[in-house]
Amino acid sequence: MAPRAATRSLHAQVIEEIGESIVSGALQPGDALPGEAQLATQMAVSRTVLREALKVLAAKGLIETRQKTGMRVRDPRHWNHLDADVLAWRCAAMPTDDFVDKLVEMRAIIEPAAVAAAARRREPAQLEAIGAALEAMEESTTLDEWAVADLHFHEAVLAATNNELLSSLFGVIEAALGTFFVMSARTAKNFKYALPHHRAVYEAIRRRRPNEAAAAMQAMIADSRANMRKGKKSG
Repeated sequence: MAPRAATRSLHAQVIEEIGESIVSGALQPGDALPGEAQLATQMAVSRTVLREALKVLAAKGLIETRQKTGMRVRDPRHWNHLDADVLAWRCAAMPTDDFVDKLVEMRAIIEPAAVAAAARRREPAQLEAIGAALEAMEESTTLDEWAVADLHFHEAVLAATNNELLSSLFGVIEAALGTFFVMSARTAKNFKYALPHHRAVYEAIRRRRPNEAAAAMQAMIADSRANMRKGKKSG
């Protein structure tokens, strides 16, 4: 069992190292990767491990193999931008304003509808989970504690929609949301500044008022983006 675990670990390391290099821009679209033998030597892994890692990166749309020219980095328009790893690597590479704006747009499309669905369909245990996350946000004393509790709040809201497609979406966008929440809270004078918005969302879900829940979430998203823009100007 141990050798298999070690192989998986090496496999993950290769995927992460090459993937981060591509997404961060260290490797540009059209750049050629070294040949398989050379790359395996550089990364101190077997060619078998390297091949499996390259297959994963190709499936994410980051690289392609061409006859005669070998492996090359693909243009970002071919990347799977909703892949959890690709999103995490983009967030780790200091998100651009354009990326943040696109994330805000995605949230504005999905989350108001999700909280409205949660207000209509939530069950007692699901409401309790949302309330527990809100309480953890209220009791947080550090930015890291706040960010974790904030993620739990949004995860619990998506679960309360009782729509497995929406619930599964959290696993895809978790890294991006986490980065967004930290950036938003960090630029505020008080990282708990968004608590009133979260309370409003919770109360609307508790009272089963879909329109109020959607409006509260829209206000939360708009305020977060405005706060980040304000923080950037003052910085």
